[in-house]
Amino acid sequence: MEIKIVKDVLEANNYIAKTINEDLTKRNIMMINIIGSPGAGKTSFILKTIEHLEVKCAVIEGDITSDIDSRKVAAYGIPVVQINTGGSCHLNANMIDAALKVIPLENAIIFVENVGNLVCPASFDIGEDFKVALSSVTEGDDKPYKYPAIFKKAMVTVLNKIDLVRYVDFDRDYFYKGLKTLNPNGITFEVSSVLGDGIREWSEWLENQLMQKYKK
Repeated sequence: MEIKIVKDVLEANNYIAKTINEDLTKRNIMMINIIGSPGAGKTSFILKTIEHLEVKCAVIEGDITSDIDSRKVAAYGIPVVQINTGGSCHLNANMIDAALKVIPLENAIIFVENVGNLVCPASFDIGEDFKVALSSVTEGDDKPYKYPAIFKKAMVTVLNKIDLVRYVDFDRDYFYKGLKTLNPNGITFEVSSVLGDGIREWSEWLENQLMQKYKK
């Protein structure tokens, strides 16, 4: 019975997610689901990325409670919607559907900062174009081995806080060996959301993805 309940929940979620994606495609919007641990630097990464983009952007902030991150985003004049899950460890498609109703954009990129968690968000599609697994060198090099689902499903893996790699015990070869085993065709970027290293390359790639979507 428990298995059936889980299946029903996922099927309902996936139906809404499919509808969301179809609507966003009509509006020429690309939505990115950014998933990472607490402290990985998700908000800073999003802000630094938007700083380098030449397209309209908006942010959906997911947290269990508080609006700390959404206030940071709003301070830059970026449209932002806060979702507080009240205890749930992930965002779902129904939450995103409600948030999108107050973001009347077209020809834009929407960044979704999922709840800080590498497990639950990996199982729930929210209508995004693709998932980004955000990890940081300060978290350690074992994340692909401990949390394989998100690194396997993510189209892009971003290694953040690369400016601190000299100060921590982080084995690049070990990290990428695990990552490539799970996702041999995945795309990777190394960035510093503080100094800006790698952000331009990532942003240019992102704009190219948006242009390709427009052409479809």
